[in-house]
Amino acid sequence: MSDDNGIRPFQLNTPEEAIEDLRRRITATRWPSSELVTDRSQGVQLATVQEVARFWTTEHDWRACEAKLNALPQYTTEIDGVEIHFIHVRSAHEDALPLIMTHGWPGSVIELLGVIGPLTDPTAHGGQAEDAFHLVLPSLPGYGFSGEPTELGWDSARMARAWAQLMNRLGYSRYVAQGGDVGASVTDAMGRQAPDGLLGIHVNLLAAAIGLKDQLPANSAQERAAHDALTTFTTDGFGYFLEQSTRPQTIGYALLDSPVGLAAWMLDHDTDSYYKMSRAFVDGEPVGGLSRETIVDNITLYWLTGTGTSAARWYWEFGRFQAAADAAGQPPPPVSVPVGFTAFPGEIWAAPRSWVEAVYPGVAYFNEVDRGGHFAAWEEPEIFSAEVRAAFRPLRRA
Repeated sequence: MSDDNGIRPFQLNTPEEAIEDLRRRITATRWPSSELVTDRSQGVQLATVQEVARFWTTEHDWRACEAKLNALPQYTTEIDGVEIHFIHVRSAHEDALPLIMTHGWPGSVIELLGVIGPLTDPTAHGGQAEDAFHLVLPSLPGYGFSGEPTELGWDSARMARAWAQLMNRLGYSRYVAQGGDVGASVTDAMGRQAPDGLLGIHVNLLAAAIGLKDQLPANSAQERAAHDALTTFTTDGFGYFLEQSTRPQTIGYALLDSPVGLAAWMLDHDTDSYYKMSRAFVDGEPVGGLSRETIVDNITLYWLTGTGTSAARWYWEFGRFQAAADAAGQPPPPVSVPVGFTAFPGEIWAAPRSWVEAVYPGVAYFNEVDRGGHFAAWEEPEIFSAEVRAAFRPLRRA
């Protein structure tokens, strides 16, 4: 790929002294006393974090992760004043459908690596050649290898416009978009902006449910369970969200100074994911793709790039955007492209179809699968990939 359109090849080369400094800092950690409960209700458990630290300093091989990333086609390009990093894997099937897929927090492109093969080379993973995608995996602004925004305003809508520009710059005149977590918010914004060439979107988190909690139906048992899960999250599991949406700079000092503090903060996301990740360390039992190696790869990426603070700032932007929208009393524009949605049972709130239809009237594809959680592409890459194929299959000849 040439530099003619401002796209430059990217390779990672971590200085050895940065890895040595990381290990020194982990070894020098000042540990708190153990929690006074037997569950995660006081936060990430001491035994879990100490096992993370032990593995991180004695067994983890960042060079293996670095080699895995460098084996992929990686690039950077400047969009709207920010250097954007992205992985771009073209399928061997020339009729493949271009797909831009967006990670979330506390994830990165690492959480999506397991779906690259199934999506770009479906014939090797139980699919058909006509299911192939050309895959674009950008790092969100302020995350990982992308640059940090130096001005306010990088909310989901601005990121969505940047992604449309990226796809245009790559020469894709028709494409689809997918996202979970923060990526679901960005992908939702793309669907509402409906840029030229966007054929449809697929998301696996109903991000709008947070703002619509009291307006969504709670009649059936499934709806009440989803409502209870959302209520629990916004009252008992909301700590990271509240801090990052109001004081990202404050927590950022700790995230950039202590690797163990960063690890604990990133593990303390949602109950289902936490216990799965904890099991991978304490019991040595990975759940799907949530292995000790990949979890620490992801944390190390945040540490080495120093992006704990800048990544948290998206939540501050999101909080102010949501407050402004609520104050204006105006609903967002409708999504004018087909929407696909997959409900994973371990999601923070597993949205029933009625909730999805409330946010996306006339949803084109909806399915509930039997396993997987918030980090669906990471945890269950084969199931996730099958869902993405099914959701976008009707759009390939659009």
